Amino acid sequence: MAKASKQQATKAETYKNYIGGKWVKPQSGEWMENRNPADTRELIGLFPASDAEDVEQAVKAAGEAWPKWKATPAPKRAEILYRLGQILMDRKEEFSTDMTREMGKVLKETRGDVQEAIDMTFYTAGEGRRLQGYTTPSELRNKMAMCVRQPIGICGLITPWNFPMAIPSWKMMPALICGNTVVIKPAEDTPLSTINLVKAAEAAGVPSGVINIVTGYGEPAGSPLAAHPGVRLVSFTGSTDTGRIVSTIAAQHDKICSLEMGGKNVIMIMEDADIDLAVDGTIWGAFGTSGQRCTASSRIVIHKKVYKKFVEKLTKRAKALRIGNGMDKQVDMGPVINEKAVNKILGYIDIGKKADGAKLHHGGKRLTGGDYKHGYFIEPTIFTDVDPNMRIAQEEIFGPVLSIIPCKNLDEAIEIGNGVKYGLSSSIYTQDVNRAFTAMERMNTGIFYVNASTIGAEVHLPFGGTKATGNGHREGAMASSLDIFSEWKSIYVDYSGKLQKAQIDNQ
Repeated sequence: MAKASKQQATKAETYKNYIGGKWVKPQSGEWMENRNPADTRELIGLFPASDAEDVEQAVKAAGEAWPKWKATPAPKRAEILYRLGQILMDRKEEFSTDMTREMGKVLKETRGDVQEAIDMTFYTAGEGRRLQGYTTPSELRNKMAMCVRQPIGICGLITPWNFPMAIPSWKMMPALICGNTVVIKPAEDTPLSTINLVKAAEAAGVPSGVINIVTGYGEPAGSPLAAHPGVRLVSFTGSTDTGRIVSTIAAQHDKICSLEMGGKNVIMIMEDADIDLAVDGTIWGAFGTSGQRCTASSRIVIHKKVYKKFVEKLTKRAKALRIGNGMDKQVDMGPVINEKAVNKILGYIDIGKKADGAKLHHGGKRLTGGDYKHGYFIEPTIFTDVDPNMRIAQEEIFGPVLSIIPCKNLDEAIEIGNGVKYGLSSSIYTQDVNRAFTAMERMNTGIFYVNASTIGAEVHLPFGGTKATGNGHREGAMASSLDIFSEWKSIYVDYSGKLQKAQIDNQ
C-alpha cells in the first residue's frame, strides 16, 4: 500500500482512526492508499498512516476506559457482544463485498470470513456467564480455596490481511468478554474490513475507549504498539520472521505474548484413498484464497501407486480453475495481495525450477493483459517429483504453489510431513481407520484432518500449531483463548479464627 499525498486525501473517501470513541485524523496528516488487488485502478479509500503519537493516544484512551469496563459484569459485556453479532449478520453482504474489493479473495470466501466473525462473536458472548474458575478442598480445616479469572488490562492486537475480519474477531471478542480494553493495528493492506468490525462494535454500544483502532505500517505503528509500556498483552498473527520481532519486543518489556505464525502444511494421500475426494481437497487447500492461508495445503505427499492417477486428475482440475476479480461469481480464484507478494511467489517458482531442479508441471506464470492487466494474478502452480528437502517443500511461499512429493508407505509420509520447521495443520486421505489414527497420533501439528483438506477451522476448537508456527498459545475455543486474555487469581478464605501455616501445620 502506497502513501497518499494530502491532495489525494481530498479526492477519495478518507477514513480515520477510532480513539476514545471518536473518529480522528492521524497526527502526522499522512495517509495510505488502499487499492483493489484485482484492479489497482480502483482506489478503495485513504487510511491513516499512523505513528507512535497515534498509538500513544489510543493506549491512553484504552487505559482510561479499562476500570469501568473491567467493573462491568461479564453478562452485561456479553449483551453488547450479542448485539454486535446481530449487526454483523445484518451487514454481512456489505462487509463481504468490501473485503473482496480490498483483499481480493472471491465473494463466497469473504462471506465465510465475515461469518467466522459472527460465529466467534456469538460464541464468545455465551462465555459471559461462564468465565469459570473453580473451588477445591483446602488441605487445612476451616479454610476455603478457589480461583477466579481476572482481566489483564490493555491488549495490543496486530492482525494480518488474509482474514481481515475473522482473525481480529478471534482476538477482540475474548479480550472484551474477559474485561480488557484493546488497541488494534490491522494489516496495512486491509484496514477497511477491520474498521467495519469496529464500526459495528460502536453501533452495538461498546463504550468509548474500550476498542481503539490505529491503521498504518508495521514499523511506524505496530512496533510502538508492541513496545508501549501501557500495553500488558500483545497478540500477533502474521509471518514467523515478524513474530520473532514482536516476541523480542514483548520479552524486553515483560509482556504476555501470543503468536500465531507460519505453516507448511501437508496432505498425505494413501493408495486406498478416494482419489476424487483427495483432488477436491487439494484444489481447495492449495488454491483457495490463492494459497494465502497459514493453513494452505502447500505439500502433497502421495503414495507411488496412485501418484500418476492423482496428478492427472489434479492437473485437469487446476487447468479448469477460473481466475479473476473475486466479485465475479464465475471466478474460482482471485489475485494475490500485492506486488511484493507477486515477486516473492514468482521468486520461489524460479527457485523451484532452477535451484531445486523440481519439475514445473503446470502454471508458474504471472497473468497479464486483458482483465489481468491491472491486477496481481498468478496461475495455479504445480511442481511434481519434488524432493522433501527442496526449498519449495520446506519454506512458506504463501501463494498458489503446490509441491507433490512421492512416498512408498505411511511411515515415510509421516516422516516427510513432520520434516519441516512448522507444525500448524496436516491431513490424511485413507479408508483405513488404523492408518488414520496412526497419523493422527504421530503428526506433530496443532490441527489434523482425516479425509479433508488442511484448511477450515471452527471457532469452538483451539486453533494454532507447534514448533515455529507459534509460541504455544491457541486462539478460538474458550479454554484456550480465555487463558490468553485473562489471568488466574487464587483466593484463600480462612475462617478458623487462628493462624494456620499451610504446609507447616499440615505435617
